[in-house]
Amino acid sequence: MTSKTTDRLATIYFWASGIAIILILAWFLVKILGEGIPHLSWHFIFGKPEEIKAGGGVGPQLFNSFYVLFLSLVISVPIGVFSGIYLSVYAQKNWFTDLVRISVEALSSVPSIVFGLFGFLLFANLLNLKFSILGGAATVALLNLPVMVRVTEEAIKTVPESYWEASLALGSTKWQAIRKVLIPAALPNLMTGITLIAGRALGESAILIYTAGLSVSRFFPDFNPLKMGETLSVHLWYVGAEALVPDAKDIAKGSAALLLIVVLLFNLLLAIPSRILQKRLTGGK
Repeated sequence: MTSKTTDRLATIYFWASGIAIILILAWFLVKILGEGIPHLSWHFIFGKPEEIKAGGGVGPQLFNSFYVLFLSLVISVPIGVFSGIYLSVYAQKNWFTDLVRISVEALSSVPSIVFGLFGFLLFANLLNLKFSILGGAATVALLNLPVMVRVTEEAIKTVPESYWEASLALGSTKWQAIRKVLIPAALPNLMTGITLIAGRALGESAILIYTAGLSVSRFFPDFNPLKMGETLSVHLWYVGAEALVPDAKDIAKGSAALLLIVVLLFNLLLAIPSRILQKRLTGGK
């Protein structure tokens, strides 16, 4: 087989793979949104759920989803970013640092339900938080920490070494160079990492079943983080598996479409500022 024939076959394979992925994603979006959007209404999105009667909403579950997301990001982003900076800037190259990196990579591949059981034992039982929004958010933060650490370390490594050396040569301290040079230059990649863990937190269900519970507060919105806080993804699982309401299938279709729309909008809200920052930092290219 000649090199030209190999190149053509490889090109056809890459095109076929890309088109297949696009078609699968398009079918997924059409299926979920086509069946779910007709069930979306103002009352469904912001109304309270019903246990027996038909016509309930998912307002508290939607609020809890964003509340858990916010608390988990508050916990995981600062710890993850500073841990990643430590590994890339301050940590010595020795067996201990390599062991930490291997441990972080191993933790990022642990199934989420294992984190859920760990969060249940640690936060619900040992720290007596019971089923609560805070316990769920803390467990989701544990799930996302390894990803945030690795993303930050890789983002810092992508910054040219000359940036760091030039900053130190001008007399800045390490902290000044990190704060004014490394973090701004790595910010687009950091935003990508935050987008990934935010989408994961919005769609997570296995962890929150064990830590945040399957019910919502009587008050809406309830900002008490110690209250039980079923999220939209958990509600989707519940109505599809155990709910008694007669319109459970319609609620499941509407919840799936709403969750998908929320994740897409949230990703766009983070992606647009990231692109703008990247253009400014690269001179508009």
